[in-house]
Amino acid sequence: MFSDLSPEALVSQNHPLRAIRPLVNAALGRLSGRFDTMYAPRGRDLIAPEKLLRALLLQALFSVRSERQLMEQITYKRLSGSDFGGPEGQNAIVR
Repeated sequence: MFSDLSPEALVSQNHPLRAIRPLVNAALGRLSGRFDTMYAPRGRDLIAPEKLLRALLLQALFSVRSERQLMEQITYKRLSGSDFGGPEGQNAIVR
């Protein structure tokens, strides 16, 4: 199943993750060139390491025990149409 909702629409404007995002973007931007040198000249075949690091950061920030549990939480929120920062999700793992 796919969702036509953008991640921007799922996270409320005053959510703490929005304050962290520019810092993460800057850090990953500095690392991107280094990641490029680790791959073959034809490019990256798998998931970009920047995306994996973002997922691991979410996992750590929200104390999710496993990658599988993180994906379950994200998928549930997307399929249910819940606002990640809405009042019903205040105690949710991923907002």
